[in-house]
Amino acid sequence: MTRDQTTAVARARVAVMVSFLLSGLLVATFGSRLVLIRQSLHVSPAGMGLLLLVITAGSVATMPLMGHLIERFGEVRLIRICATTAWLAVILSAYCATHGWAWLIIVPLFIQGAGLGAWDVAQNLAGSRVEQGLGRSIMPQFHASFSLATLLGAGIGWVFSHVGAPLLWHIGTVAVIGLIAAQWCVTWLLPPVHHEATGTTTAAPVKAAERSAWLEPRTLLIGVVMLSVSLTEGSANDWITSAVVQSFNTPETVGIVGLGIFLAAMTTMRLLGTRLIDRWGRVLTLRLCAVAAIIGLLCFGFGQQLWLVMVGAAIWGLGAALGFPVGISAASDDPLRAARRTAVVSTIGYLAFLGGPPLLGLVAGHTGFRNALLLILIPAVAALVLAGWTAPLDPATSRRMTNED
Repeated sequence: MTRDQTTAVARARVAVMVSFLLSGLLVATFGSRLVLIRQSLHVSPAGMGLLLLVITAGSVATMPLMGHLIERFGEVRLIRICATTAWLAVILSAYCATHGWAWLIIVPLFIQGAGLGAWDVAQNLAGSRVEQGLGRSIMPQFHASFSLATLLGAGIGWVFSHVGAPLLWHIGTVAVIGLIAAQWCVTWLLPPVHHEATGTTTAAPVKAAERSAWLEPRTLLIGVVMLSVSLTEGSANDWITSAVVQSFNTPETVGIVGLGIFLAAMTTMRLLGTRLIDRWGRVLTLRLCAVAAIIGLLCFGFGQQLWLVMVGAAIWGLGAALGFPVGISAASDDPLRAARRTAVVSTIGYLAFLGGPPLLGLVAGHTGFRNALLLILIPAVAALVLAGWTAPLDPATSRRMTNED
């Protein structure tokens, strides 16, 4: 690369990290106050689970379309629009919660999910282009920014909860900062027409006769791996706080500490994970993470002492860290098909990330939160078995898959 190209990639790397940080901050800002939100809406855990399912519906409605939209409009413009939409929607959700409008909150929750899901697909594609420009594994560090932001968001949530500040003040303040930062970071992203891996300046058109990414077995199985690990991450973000509060009769602040431990462990693994992937490869690294997730879940679910549950949350966080970013890298091996394949695997992964927690909330209404979270052991085992499908794919094989009848 020329010096200007190297500078552009370096700036884009910072921009993508900021984008991931802001989306993680949004998730944690809302998730850290779910206890208060549920109480304000006067709904049961099962009822809260159904409301969170609306967020999933919004994401699932938009994410499958993102591959085509990115090819037409570019991820830069879409990140700007989707980030703004998501932050405005989370403010409206908080406003509805403070007024106890359990039915009306459905509208901003759906919009919040739509904006967040579309934003995630676009920023993951932007990240894959930076990774290909650098020529080494970097995707986990982008997701580390997301995790760092969720840790930061949990900490901010703890502070606002501790001082008894109104919910709308908390979410509104963070949202305004997020809105401003999102508009700035997109100016440093790589132009959507640039392909670092090929050096071309325009995207090759996708032929009408080519097989849909939704029909490619490897793409779908990568999506299943991401579904499995995303369920372990998303459920923790939404329900660790409630599980600790319910099981040990502690204040909300102690539950937020448990969430913070999980997020700190996950962030650490994502920061260190690039070296592990470069040294051991995607497959072995994912399998070791799956084993860690299983051990952590067992400690969290069956621990009788609070300290053991906290240790379990830490090990669980280590195991949940790398599945999503590795899946995005695997789907982006061929940059000419990256947009559509990233949209497919992101849709499948987010179906679990956003859809699993509401379903577990329904189960928790009958069994308790910690018992419900033990169900995540099933997808953790699935990730262990299917990790081999994330092995690197050369472009020639990719195009053979694409043109299969």
